[in-house]
Amino acid sequence: MKYSVDTYRLYQSEKYFAHSVRIHVRMKDEVDINVLDKAVNSSIKRYPYFAVKVTVDEDGGYVLVPNDRKIVVMPTSDNMPLLGSSSINDHLLFVDCSGKDIFFNISHTMCGGRGFQPWVMTNVYEYVREKYNVEPYAPEIRKPDSELLPGETDEPEMDMLTAEEPIYKRKIKKAPVLGLDYLKGVFIPIKRDPNYSVVTVEQKDFLKVAKVNDSSVLSLFFVLFARTLDRVFPQKNRVIVGEAAHNPRESVGLPNTHCDFLSHVYVDYDRDSLNGDLEKLGTRTRGQIILQTDPTVSHAQVKKLFELYEEIDKMHGLKAKRKYMAKHSLATGKDAQHGSFIANYTGLSDWGELADYVEWFVYVIEGHFTIEITAMADKIYVGFMQVIKTDKYIDLFREELEKLGIPSKTEGPFPKRLPKHGIPVK
Repeated sequence: MKYSVDTYRLYQSEKYFAHSVRIHVRMKDEVDINVLDKAVNSSIKRYPYFAVKVTVDEDGGYVLVPNDRKIVVMPTSDNMPLLGSSSINDHLLFVDCSGKDIFFNISHTMCGGRGFQPWVMTNVYEYVREKYNVEPYAPEIRKPDSELLPGETDEPEMDMLTAEEPIYKRKIKKAPVLGLDYLKGVFIPIKRDPNYSVVTVEQKDFLKVAKVNDSSVLSLFFVLFARTLDRVFPQKNRVIVGEAAHNPRESVGLPNTHCDFLSHVYVDYDRDSLNGDLEKLGTRTRGQIILQTDPTVSHAQVKKLFELYEEIDKMHGLKAKRKYMAKHSLATGKDAQHGSFIANYTGLSDWGELADYVEWFVYVIEGHFTIEITAMADKIYVGFMQVIKTDKYIDLFREELEKLGIPSKTEGPFPKRLPKHGIPVK
């Protein structure tokens, strides 16, 4: 690849969807925007690979160069600034706040949830330290004056991927989606009302059920979401497909890299199996996730991604590169695979005493029946996203939790506002 891995998602079309991430952190007290501004601009010193702007080279390729201008912190507004635009000092990120809520907005080209989370935690740590004049014990926080981890800015290359044949090859099954609701939300402006809700469960309640049913956090959520859709899909759809992203950075020898190079896990559920034994479903789901995150499987997927990037490098001119991406993108192109739902889990991070100041945090991205799962202290949070406003899916999901004796609390829905990019497109 000729360019940084962090640049290639910039070629994606944003005609229908924004390629950005908005992290919603709800504090327990009202947010002081002046303190937040100071904290954000102190924290960015720890993440030089996020303090960049986009330029275009002589071949029409996107290049990220250092940007030492101030990170913009603003009151939350219905009008979202464009990422990379002059209104936010050409950065690919900005922060806004309102009431008890802080929103961290960043281009998805930079990385994914696990790469963003340390940055978010550093920002919150600096904010709490400044506002309350305390030094909360938080062992996993990367403080602004701390050194980068070994390999944190290293990027993967094609020769890091195994040449072994994958031990598993999925027979592609067309995934049914929430067709009418999804199409209405995408193509009929008056029907489109992107939103998300936050469902909170106690870790002890959830993990108790997961443990006795041979499940992990992600595999049990997979089963719950598949059972939810089983109650709304037409019977003619005989298979429901769960999808999750996986970053194989450890298996390529870059455990600390911030870069986002994803493979995907797919679990196919025959409708007749979903009302069966939960332990069998949990075992099968967990087994499929383990199997498909094997280096030989995930590396084969990443190889296709890197081959796409190398083909983009061959295109001359920005217009040609964007056209090629639109046609061949593994996410939206002609050969893209999709699940009936997407469920991603960033894992549990140790916020230490910092958790005492935070109510919850979730990741907000594009998608219908897309779920981003986060965890902190003794809670698990589910960011439940839709493109139309309806309670029917989240109500059914909560019923599935209740059937297993898992109490939950729901807040929202909140309007889903995601910034698009304001970088050169011609």
